[in-house]
Amino acid sequence: MYLKKLSVTNFKNYAQAEYLFSDKINCFVGNNGVGKTNLLDAIHYLSFCKSFFNPIDSQNIRHTEDFFVINGTCVRNDGKFDQIQCIQKRNHRKKFLMNKNEYDRLADHIGEFPLVMISPYDRDLINDGSELRRKYIDSVISQFDRLYLNDLISYQKALFQRNALLKSFHEKHFFDASALECWDEQMIKHGSVLYSKRKTFLERFIPIFCHYYSFINFSEESVDIVYQSQLAEEEYPVLLARSLDRDRAAQYSTVGIHKDDLDFRISGYPVKRFGSQGQQKSFVIAIKLAQFEYTKSVKGYKPLLLLDDVFDKLDDLRVQQLISLVSENNFGQVFITDTSEDRIRRIFDSMDIDHKILTISRP
Repeated sequence: MYLKKLSVTNFKNYAQAEYLFSDKINCFVGNNGVGKTNLLDAIHYLSFCKSFFNPIDSQNIRHTEDFFVINGTCVRNDGKFDQIQCIQKRNHRKKFLMNKNEYDRLADHIGEFPLVMISPYDRDLINDGSELRRKYIDSVISQFDRLYLNDLISYQKALFQRNALLKSFHEKHFFDASALECWDEQMIKHGSVLYSKRKTFLERFIPIFCHYYSFINFSEESVDIVYQSQLAEEEYPVLLARSLDRDRAAQYSTVGIHKDDLDFRISGYPVKRFGSQGQQKSFVIAIKLAQFEYTKSVKGYKPLLLLDDVFDKLDDLRVQQLISLVSENNFGQVFITDTSEDRIRRIFDSMDIDHKILTISRP
């Protein structure tokens, strides 16, 4: 599967633009601020129905305009063409279409056009709070397991309703345990499935991640991802029963899989506190490459790989190592952004691989 053509209208800094791509490696080169990353974000929309950077769709509409449109032509392994379109008008619901047929639920598109994006913002996975790490693992699994996404949506609805009840009880100085039971049952039903699938995924994912970290970092130092969940210690019904008094006082659900976290470690120590900038960057790149490898093995074909300004803080040897890796047959279509056209041309002059260099200037 690869993206043959991309066109954008009124998207971020672009009034109108259209590009044809190589089915292997495509490089957007140009100065900072010209819109290279915005093109990657448009491709991200075609996969996830949303921006990688800004979740408020209306803020991705070009200033003074009333809408944006993103169109993509995708070629599947059997040669079939798919037309993907995203339309966002101000003060309107976002429309997402596949071959001119609009989706009733955006969630139904997730996994159709798998993609992995590596960005400087990935270090937030290490340095930010647990919510971002939960969202990351959910987004990875959802690309190849639609039932997981359905359970996640159902769990979040149940959690919202349970929290609303707890707040209402506090405000009205009234409590009805039976009113909570149906939402407890929904959280237990869907949360238990999510916990089991997260655990199974990580057991298979972590060895792949460790392999890629060693490859990128030229190091034998040990790395690990530890899955932290309250469900590892107690059954879900017991967990909710024990926390009821605390939940009533806090006015929200204090336990459950919405509190899960991932502990990133290097040589047994937290990467956040003890990892150098280079180690942290290698850590998150290895996570994303492992995501690519795992998704490919489950889906049976290669996702797109987007590399946004990943060469910053990587020395020339690691840059060459990374480019050599993604140029191999193991990977499919790759998109790269860089500020140095000379560096990109120097790298690919020494490699016999189909590629396309697109010079981006300010629209």
